[in-house]
Amino acid sequence: MSAEVFDKRSCTLGEGPLWHPLRKQLFWFDILGKKLLSQQDGRPLEWRFRDHVSAAGWISEDELLLASETGLSRFNLNSGERQHLVDMEADNPKTRSNDGRADPYGGFWIGTMGFQAEPGAGAIYRYYQGKLTRLFDDITISNAICFAPDGTCAYFTDTVTKFIMKQPLDSEGWPLGMHEVFIDLNAGNLNPDGAVVDAEGRLWNAQWGASRVACYGPDGAFLRAVEVGATQSSCPAFGGADLNQLFVTTAAEGLPADSDPLKGQVFVSKLDIAGQPEHQVRV
Repeated sequence: MSAEVFDKRSCTLGEGPLWHPLRKQLFWFDILGKKLLSQQDGRPLEWRFRDHVSAAGWISEDELLLASETGLSRFNLNSGERQHLVDMEADNPKTRSNDGRADPYGGFWIGTMGFQAEPGAGAIYRYYQGKLTRLFDDITISNAICFAPDGTCAYFTDTVTKFIMKQPLDSEGWPLGMHEVFIDLNAGNLNPDGAVVDAEGRLWNAQWGASRVACYGPDGAFLRAVEVGATQSSCPAFGGADLNQLFVTTAAEGLPADSDPLKGQVFVSKLDIAGQPEHQVRV
């Protein structure tokens, strides 16, 4: 199974795809390009920022929760107005935001990392009811933040470990007890990047450097993979009218100019299964 090109614009570091369920529209980021990108009726859209932005959740039809290197903010897609909500490592110029996703309880999980992937420089936080709480620290490259359909667990990874972790959650979406290894990718020397969970609880993980998104069952067993036409697949998201399209961002960062002609583009593949609608962030 393979994907086709959805958007030809090459991102230095494509990340954070989000299907807005009210607008029926895909948004994604070029982190190093400091841009938010989208399409509407085939017309390319772009918003530019002074800081590095990486992930979003939807608040309303016209507003996104935006994660950046210094904090979280509300962003109005129509006016371009940005309202600061809370600082996040704003006093640390060595780190930036990376992977993030809204949880089933109205919260938003967001990871940080060093600009140069300095060991242990990052963390994973949860924004909930107006407050930002650190959940995990000593993270090098935060990724794969996603949630089971019933809200009983979260998944995440520190990419350099090659482990995707499973974290039980309580009735308000807070970590309950210790996390454990859900998928071990060390044997295949695979690098887990962004991930999303479909409506049946299967986890779809973009694997950096492997040109694919791999699907794992609720028990962690490998089921199949979608081949992506660029080497550095970074993050998947479900979207489309029936939520049966898998969108995948990729990155051009670090690749020679004459290699990987589709690097940094966004891909899409139509599947025989559906994803979950992206959860609303309550602020």
